[in-house]
Amino acid sequence: MIDLKVLRDDPDLVRASQQARGEDPGLVDVLIEADTVRRKAVSAADNLRAEQKAASKLIGKAAPDQRPALLAAAKELAEQVRVAEAAQARAEKSYSAAHMAISNIVIAGVPAGGVDDFVVLDTVGEPPTIEDPSDHLELGESLGLIDMERGAKVAGSRFYFLTGAGALLQLGLFQLAVRVALDNGCTLVIPPVLVRPEVMAGTGFLGAHAEEVYRVEGDDMYLVGTSEVPLAGLHANEILDLSSGPLRYAGWSSCFRREAGSYGKDTRGIIRVHQFDKVEGFVYCRPEEAEAEHQRLLTWQREMLAHIEVPYRVIDVAAGDLGSSAARKFDCEAWVPTQGTYRELTSTSNCTTFQARRLAVRYRDDNGKPQTAATLNGTLATTRWLVAILENHQQPDGSVRVPKALVPYVGADVLEPGRKR
Repeated sequence: MIDLKVLRDDPDLVRASQQARGEDPGLVDVLIEADTVRRKAVSAADNLRAEQKAASKLIGKAAPDQRPALLAAAKELAEQVRVAEAAQARAEKSYSAAHMAISNIVIAGVPAGGVDDFVVLDTVGEPPTIEDPSDHLELGESLGLIDMERGAKVAGSRFYFLTGAGALLQLGLFQLAVRVALDNGCTLVIPPVLVRPEVMAGTGFLGAHAEEVYRVEGDDMYLVGTSEVPLAGLHANEILDLSSGPLRYAGWSSCFRREAGSYGKDTRGIIRVHQFDKVEGFVYCRPEEAEAEHQRLLTWQREMLAHIEVPYRVIDVAAGDLGSSAARKFDCEAWVPTQGTYRELTSTSNCTTFQARRLAVRYRDDNGKPQTAATLNGTLATTRWLVAILENHQQPDGSVRVPKALVPYVGADVLEPGRKR
């Protein structure tokens, strides 16, 4: 949720953020009105409760002949309190819905526009010259790394098996990501992949993207699409000790996405699937530290991309393509030879205080007063990275060179057709 103080002090800033996202700025006025109604309802109920308390004291001190009239007045006050509290509950509900409907305030400098309006911040490496390149699925099948057919047989479309060296390649990639995270002060976490509704809602995934989330209705639980969700819930309703600096985590988990509305897009191979694995960086910090932590996460992502030796570019994602929780997001996109373009491998988002306010994650400032923390997240490796590794490192004979950093995990420096490990 956005900071109400910002809304009250500068509603035009929030309206401008909504417009930059392509969302309804009128929701700001809805929230302002709901906030006003709520505050009046709270005040009215508080005043009536105070009157009721004072009336109760009078009854105790009153003479016997005065008590019937005072009791009748107290009964009337009790009814007024009941009505006022019901009005307060309705106002609180309307206010909460209006507050939750507004996305995070976009940071100054984020490009306006939609999915195609990003700004390229940096380009690293040159796309390889590959004559008639094979795509990652053709390579994966010929090398015995990926089995989509049996994945579909077992679980349906957009599921797969990683086999042999394919499994080793992913595990090696993730172990490398864990090492990068640990070397940069993160605590490794293997979190639950089922979470309660309040945790999923607290991270902002039950808004516009609710249809992407798998729900286990019988238990009223949700399968996570990223370990960002359980890591954000890890410290819900807590006051953190940030006196020694940010708390940094790396979560390794399986992830699940329905990919609703994406039919016909990337249906071949493992670019867009229903289940994948991921190592995700996550940071809790003071709000004033958030932008520096955002750059730190981006640096870790660049380090990982250097390890897998693929060309990539860094983009500043436009406001209209941000998730509701993100105030700014940088993507690293790797070159995919068969598509002749760059495709997202990593994202890192600065969520400022938006998620922490929903989840009641706080810290104590230098005066000991509780304040809302900031949260950030960033991908360190996913199953999709295999696409870039296979396609960029393919060789004319159909083999694939293993990036040097992954050789110890895979046990080979070249993957060859017919050689299944």
